[in-house]
Amino acid sequence: MADDARVVYLADVENGTSSSCDASTTPSASQEKSNASGSASNPLKRQRTLMDMFTVPKNSQSKKTGQPEAKKAKLSSSSPSTANTKAAGSSGLQRLNFIPFSLNDFTESIPEDQRHLLKLECECMGKSWLKVLKDDIKKPYFISLKTFLWEEGVRGPSDDVKGLKVYPSPRNIYSWSNTPLGKVKVVILGQDPYHGPNQAHGKSQLYRLCFSVPKGIAVPPSLRNIYAEIKAEYPEFKPPQHGNLSAWAENGVLMLNTCLTVKANQAGSHAGRGWEEFTDKVIDVVDKYGGANLGGRSDPDVHGIGRGVVFLAWGAWAGKRVAKMSKVSNFFSCGHPSPFSAHKGFLGNGHFKAANDWLEKKYGAEGKVKWCQLDTVA
Repeated sequence: MADDARVVYLADVENGTSSSCDASTTPSASQEKSNASGSASNPLKRQRTLMDMFTVPKNSQSKKTGQPEAKKAKLSSSSPSTANTKAAGSSGLQRLNFIPFSLNDFTESIPEDQRHLLKLECECMGKSWLKVLKDDIKKPYFISLKTFLWEEGVRGPSDDVKGLKVYPSPRNIYSWSNTPLGKVKVVILGQDPYHGPNQAHGKSQLYRLCFSVPKGIAVPPSLRNIYAEIKAEYPEFKPPQHGNLSAWAENGVLMLNTCLTVKANQAGSHAGRGWEEFTDKVIDVVDKYGGANLGGRSDPDVHGIGRGVVFLAWGAWAGKRVAKMSKVSNFFSCGHPSPFSAHKGFLGNGHFKAANDWLEKKYGAEGKVKWCQLDTVA
């Protein structure tokens, strides 16, 4: 062995630091005698490898805790598990705020020949929704839907297609997603957007909500019946002269149409193209994460996981959409507010108060919707 190679012996390690600190001190006669005796009883010193030095003996005890070091190491190795528990609730569902998402990475993951089709979703869909719907919008059914819409003239958010006869305008298709997923309290389901000019497009991105129209447009008959029902439940309510329901959206009401586009003057013209499958998925994620960021912040086991919302299903087709919801959510169903069916169960349904009663029990005062406050700037 080379002269400059350092050999470490067990005796050197076990003697502690005092031997090295006193290395320059000449040993006394008694020390020499003790050392000589030790050498005689154990003539062979065990050479330790570097691996031996860093391996903790099984019987070694921690000076601070009194626990074996092996047990201590095992406890610290459980830290990743603790982090995973924090990221997921007791149900095993990943918490909403722990779901990772990078728009750049997602865009890069889209095949180049499909990026133009999904540009609208990447730029206009609310990010709390996009991160849980990103896999769905890459599926063949959705690409097929977007190809159809592209041919109809529905393209990017800034593309101005002359003579476009599809409502709403492209950048307003996902206006409903401006209500953050974790703040959703109530879901009102519609069928498809209004198909008349100016009813389904406007300057504000919040106008594309089911049953809602921009200011300056006559309040549609269905919405007049909705106002009448609110007035019956809350006598202090003063129905506004406009039909802009964006204040509800800001208060946690998700107003979602089953089909998100429609051809001018042709109700149901985009049905069966793929929107129904997509909005079914939207309803599914609301069932999982709706209300995730409402109340319960002091309880780490429920924060970030949906605790249930209220679904207002007006009409037979809406009732079918919510029939498969989990029992965590609550839903009220009745006839549609249309003049043709409002007197067959919609008027007098008591849904607005019933929704608030359920929400207050679940989330406290914060959970209630301010149905009577429809004052808006736009």
